[in-house]
Amino acid sequence: MRHYRKELWFHTRQRRELLNITSQVADCLRESGVREGLLLCNAMHITASVFINDDEPGLHHDFEVWLEQLAPEKPYSRYRHNGFEDNADAHLKRTVMGREVVVAVTNGKLDLGPWEQIFYGEFDGRRDKRVLVKIIGE
Repeated sequence: MRHYRKELWFHTRQRRELLNITSQVADCLRESGVREGLLLCNAMHITASVFINDDEPGLHHDFEVWLEQLAPEKPYSRYRHNGFEDNADAHLKRTVMGREVVVAVTNGKLDLGPWEQIFYGEFDGRRDKRVLVKIIGE
């Protein structure tokens, strides 16, 4: 059984951003040499997310609007967590969007559905953060 581990680093220019990381994850899979197995991709920060969905700008806008309705960034005073930080909303958004994805590896490729793409969701950005890619298989 092969094992592969790599950290992908991101630095977003905005507080909230969605980045399509499918190609970077696919590059990891190629580097790993694994042909059959499982790939785990997870955010290593509690205010970021990794999830699978469609790469469609209207949907990305809808995520932003919906998440902001669920957990508005401001006023900061609405959250007990916001004593020394102002990112309670980012923690809540991450919880809704999820921490990680697991993707089957078949014939050396990500076994995704026709419109599925892997995204990094940043909810408290403008600094370096990492995503772990762990692959096991043969």
